[in-house]
Amino acid sequence: MTSEQLAHLSLNEQASLTSGGTAWSTAPVRDVVRALNVSDGPHGLRRTIEDGSLFAPSAPATCYPPAVTMGSSWDPDLVRRIGAAVAREACALKVDVVLGPGVNIKRSPLCGRNFEYFSEDPHVSGVMGAAVVDGIQSLGVGACLKHFAVNNQETDRMRVSADVDERTLRELYLPAFEHIVREAKPYAVMSSYNRVNGVPASEHPWLLTQVLREEWGFDGLVMSDWGAVDDRVASLAAGLDLQMPPNGTDDQITAAVEEGRLDREAVATAAARLLQLQERVDRAPHFDGWDVDAHHELAREAARAGAVLLKNDGALLPIDPASRLKVAVIGEFARTPRYQGQGSSRVVPTRLDTAWEALRKAAGPELQLTFAPGFSLDDTTDPALAEEAVTCAADADVVLLFLGLPDASETEGQDRTHIRLPSAQVELVHLVAAACPQVAVVLANGSTVSVSEWQDHAQAVLETWLGGQAGGSAVADLVFGACNPSGKLTESIPLRLQDVPSYLHFPGQDGHTVHGEGRYVGYRHYDTLDVPVAYPFGHGLSYTTFAYRDLAVEETGVNEWTVSVTVTNTGTRHGEEVVQLYVAFDEPHPTRPRHELRGFTKLALAPGSSRQARFRLTGRDLAWYSAQRGGWRIDPGTFTVEVGSSSRDIRLHTVLYTRGDGHTEALTEQSSLGEWLDHPVGGKLLRERLDAHPGAVRLDDVDPMALAAAVQIPLVKFDGPTLGLDPDAIRALVAAVGGEAGAGAA
Repeated sequence: MTSEQLAHLSLNEQASLTSGGTAWSTAPVRDVVRALNVSDGPHGLRRTIEDGSLFAPSAPATCYPPAVTMGSSWDPDLVRRIGAAVAREACALKVDVVLGPGVNIKRSPLCGRNFEYFSEDPHVSGVMGAAVVDGIQSLGVGACLKHFAVNNQETDRMRVSADVDERTLRELYLPAFEHIVREAKPYAVMSSYNRVNGVPASEHPWLLTQVLREEWGFDGLVMSDWGAVDDRVASLAAGLDLQMPPNGTDDQITAAVEEGRLDREAVATAAARLLQLQERVDRAPHFDGWDVDAHHELAREAARAGAVLLKNDGALLPIDPASRLKVAVIGEFARTPRYQGQGSSRVVPTRLDTAWEALRKAAGPELQLTFAPGFSLDDTTDPALAEEAVTCAADADVVLLFLGLPDASETEGQDRTHIRLPSAQVELVHLVAAACPQVAVVLANGSTVSVSEWQDHAQAVLETWLGGQAGGSAVADLVFGACNPSGKLTESIPLRLQDVPSYLHFPGQDGHTVHGEGRYVGYRHYDTLDVPVAYPFGHGLSYTTFAYRDLAVEETGVNEWTVSVTVTNTGTRHGEEVVQLYVAFDEPHPTRPRHELRGFTKLALAPGSSRQARFRLTGRDLAWYSAQRGGWRIDPGTFTVEVGSSSRDIRLHTVLYTRGDGHTEALTEQSSLGEWLDHPVGGKLLRERLDAHPGAVRLDDVDPMALAAAVQIPLVKFDGPTLGLDPDAIRALVAAVGGEAGAGAA
């Protein structure tokens, strides 16, 4: 059907399909192609009331917790349900494509848009992002995976070049996209604003065509981020199908074709992909509305699941709502919630819960609650507010202290300059703790904040991130123990900003941000170098406890294993435990992170009950990307399977062996003597050659220190009597080995 439709379109009409029609819709053409509506997402829809305006007011929709919170749930099934709920609202609001999820890596806690991203780890980002796409597309609505690629800062985001070596790209910044494209098959992908190694992402043929389409098999539509395209012709030629929003430059496409600078087939291909997208989304049903109450409750469930209990000394939490305790609720965020980030993803909620009202509603008749704002939201010190809070705390048994970052500090288009809480809030912690030592801090923020300056004055710290429209009720559920916190950190919390691996490189200068830390982002850096952190990746406490036992590994094929472990709830409350699987490599000098997450599962357990967590390991989980080979490589040798509750709470481990991928490296004249000697074919041939030459030095007789230096020298440099080699002999060796060198695949 698409080819027949395409045949009826002129070049001008086809060109018009490669650009938007309005700020939030594609261009229609006669009765062949209708306008497709797009909306920001995916933690809620920003469906603008006026399509023609970029910043028009939007219709109310459920504001779910953003990706920072959803990621910390480590629960793909929950996230899939949220995606499906967003899709139902999209059908009701006549939205064809939801612009999300965003799966960029949290390279630095300073990135102003971190609240829209899942993790510092690509495995978490890939699994959770795929669940969002599955949920959205389960109703036929399109999901648009973004921002492709290496969009990890907001500073100079429309021009900066992210300079990254290929191995780091392949192992850290691209795997989440690859997993989602291969497993969830999103209808669309959005290219990012930035340049990648000097080339605009929207004009990057290696990214958009070679990697995305030819290697990963993506068959959907590639659109630009809004205003990202500088050169319409270059972008289309590189593999970009749709520029958003329109800017009246369709004539550039037709002129380039007529002048022979652009293949007409490139225009037809892009137009065909828009037609294909229309066919896909036309299968979506229409709803007159949605169950607003049910979606609100789903948002509440998500906010609970994503909250992370960082600290709970003396089991201060939960507070018994039926007790006779005096509880002081302090902090403006309890009354004026911080529940989402600023920028294009900002949702107009259908309703908004506050923690103060939810706590009052859930408290028993004997529990006494008092409130004091403590601070203003403009980050100015107000002695009167602080004094009122201290008076309130002094008369309380327990203080619930609500702290967090102001709205303006976390926003699209601007990075943070530090990770501290506002000074007035930090000072308030000290003052309140002096008046009442039983302090539980409840945090609201979209990315990591430093806890080092104040957490010793708090017995408990509950990180709620950004809770969405039902976050206030979720806090009451957790604080009063109606639900058990089960979230885990998907980003490490450093002791100080200077410990962050990208500290010396972020956000760059002179139009470039050099990823000098390479693959060592987050726990890959901290754990490899044993750098102290406030809280490690994967950390999260519970109101109950869990024990791990019976780690078992079964080899099921070549470089394939099944790993299982039994987890028991050893406490007195129902709870959920996120079981994490890492693959570790013990090297005298690190050539890769010490260990990397390769699997996780969330188990719900009643007190005393046990369940088995099962994982599948494949060769790809052991592989590293060799730019020289141009592919993934598995080296033979031992590795360790680790299972635990965080990256620094490994409960069980076992050592396994892999035979590698069977690939034999090709040798050249420039290969070192050591590479020749270690080669299964080249080593044998070279030794035979040396043994056959009466004047050659016997390697076994060479001083070990001298040999250690010699093995690093290219073989061609031994042209002479030392090894009895001459140019003809070296060429003969290379020819012989070249015929034997094989190839393998990870």
